[in-house]
Amino acid sequence: MAVVATGFFDGVHLGHRQVIRALVSSARERGEEAIVVTFAQHPRAVLQQDARTLRLLNSPAEKEALLRGLGVDRVETLRFDRALARLTAADYIRDILRDRLGATLLILGFDNRLGSDQLGPDAIQPLAESLGLEVLVVPPAVAASLRGNQPLKMSGCAGPLPSDDGPLEGSATGAPENSTIFGVVLPRVARFSGAVAASTAPATAGETVSSTKIRKALERGEVEAAEEMLGYAYGLRGVVVSGKQLGRTLGFPTANLRLYDPMKLIPARGVYLTEVDVLGGHYWGMTNVGEPIETHIFDFSEDIYGLDLEIRFRRWLRPMRNMDSLDALKTQLAADEAACRELLKSI
Repeated sequence: MAVVATGFFDGVHLGHRQVIRALVSSARERGEEAIVVTFAQHPRAVLQQDARTLRLLNSPAEKEALLRGLGVDRVETLRFDRALARLTAADYIRDILRDRLGATLLILGFDNRLGSDQLGPDAIQPLAESLGLEVLVVPPAVAASLRGNQPLKMSGCAGPLPSDDGPLEGSATGAPENSTIFGVVLPRVARFSGAVAASTAPATAGETVSSTKIRKALERGEVEAAEEMLGYAYGLRGVVVSGKQLGRTLGFPTANLRLYDPMKLIPARGVYLTEVDVLGGHYWGMTNVGEPIETHIFDFSEDIYGLDLEIRFRRWLRPMRNMDSLDALKTQLAADEAACRELLKSI
């Protein structure tokens, strides 16, 4: 016998965690197994609803680890294909949750939808009860203070911020054509690369938490707001690959990251303060999200090419920016590091 919750659970955010806490506590009280039923593919991807642009907050392995960390006994990951998509809510509850998994109690989030008929909690509850299952509906989670990032007022920063009005131009003295490091572009005719500055306007306190809102916050570079809704700092994981070595020549060596999961959502282009896990150690650094994703790790000098690296985004610093020389770039990177180290005093 089992207590079951079902959904995609992308991000395993605060709203999901309320559902999981109800799942685990109910299962323990009843002496039953706590099971989460989720899917290998996002339903929107299979049903071709913005499938080309949809990116996810967790890889399947990350999601399972988060769920198990909350006390879930078993994570059943189903292949979401068109055959599964055709099941009605009654078919899904009866054939999969009750008959296959032995569900006696179904835990629902306030916005759970089941089946091809897209039934919500009000319709699911009497249907499940008619099939012999109890139902518990969990209310939504709200974040206490969803705020946008507060970009640093860095008087020591070199160079102007890029404008959305059009390209910026300047000469790149001594710089190789189309060189980019830490959100700074050094082409012969420098052009703004389309970076988006994170909004400084605070979001509405008490907003309902959702995966969609978290994705949108990250796409704006609002990593603090995303962290509040997730309950943890958003991160990326991959392998360190070689780059152009430009940072090393300037005294700021970088680790270029190739993601393990190409479906992971990448935050807005720009420079961030990040936590870094590598070689079994924990460090701080500054990460430029661009092409490539590159991280300068503070107080670190090991050779890590080909090794596993995880970064977690803690603060947004600035958007992409144009420099007219390598000296100006070096000055900017020094200002970025100083700003990051100042931020660490308050984290």
